[in-house]
Amino acid sequence: NQNVGFISSAIRSCAYSTEPRIIKNPTTAGLKRGTGGRSSFNGIVCTIFGCSGFLILAHRCDPYHIRELKVGGDLGQVYYVPFDLRDEESIIRAMKYSNVVVNLIGTNYETSNFSFNDVHVEGARTLARLAKKCNVERFVHISSLNAAEKPTPMIIQGGSKLLKSKWFGELAVKEEFPEATIVRPSVIYGCMDGFISHYMRKQRATFEYIPLWHKGEKTEKQPVYIHDVISGLVEIIRNPDTAGKTYQFVGPERYTLNKLVMWMYDLKMQNTGNPYKINDMKYNPYFWLKTTFYELVYPIHPVVNILWEIMELHHATDKIDPSLPTLEDLGITPSNMKMRLAWEIEVYRDTYTDELERVVPPKVKSVPD
Repeated sequence: NQNVGFISSAIRSCAYSTEPRIIKNPTTAGLKRGTGGRSSFNGIVCTIFGCSGFLILAHRCDPYHIRELKVGGDLGQVYYVPFDLRDEESIIRAMKYSNVVVNLIGTNYETSNFSFNDVHVEGARTLARLAKKCNVERFVHISSLNAAEKPTPMIIQGGSKLLKSKWFGELAVKEEFPEATIVRPSVIYGCMDGFISHYMRKQRATFEYIPLWHKGEKTEKQPVYIHDVISGLVEIIRNPDTAGKTYQFVGPERYTLNKLVMWMYDLKMQNTGNPYKINDMKYNPYFWLKTTFYELVYPIHPVVNILWEIMELHHATDKIDPSLPTLEDLGITPSNMKMRLAWEIEVYRDTYTDELERVVPPKVKSVPD
């Protein structure tokens, strides 16, 4: 008689090949992977350029002030490397041990040192070229939705220089690193973002009016939640099948800018009533003067981001290319803005006094005889 035993097996589903990966660059990225615990190595050494603190936590201080942040990667896995976008040696020093490079460098305004072309085109080209030189396996470049060779002009004559430079930046990256993955996010909202916070500033309103181009009725946006963008980037880095593709990161709902802004103010002032109205920016000369003033002082004192390029960017209608993959193709369900916006507006609400119950004093007791 022949005994037959039962064999139990665990099946793991993978969205990518499980074959051994050929190590192109024998550096620390080629070290043996761990078992998946907190302190184990997952095979990815990633250099991130352009952290501002929104997508990636950044530092702008003495090295001793950031030593506590290094434990975020555990066991010294997070390092801060100073670099200059025009110093190729410093860039190579930052990426030579990595197998993944993510370019988040971008700007909303030009300075005497860096123009849009310097940052979005030539800077991106330099990073992609040096990444290829260092045998980096994956290069992820963050662009912008609505990037085009000839953007549709809304407020600025000739269209947005920012969106135009983003388009040529994509072409430059593809020339130097054909396998690069391009990500085009819509306006990103979240805690202390550049979209909700822009409209919540008192400087954005003029008296009781909020100026929008054509009252915001001709602009349609699909804002995407910050956590969805982060999850999408993680999936792109982990999945080698995303190499060479261009992704669009957009939210599931589409709104006119008029409805979006009024929705924000209704939530912000739900206890006191919303006194604000939206008017056409074209007929608000005070706002034009104010924006021009902030445009002049912003490079010196970058506090209020009321700039003409920001206005042009916010009033550009989101154009979705149906042939390009989105967050859903990465297995991510975009967050519903109806479920998130009230929470994000909490920090901007004017008052909570109406929600507080009056404290009732205790009853007075008589002195016993």
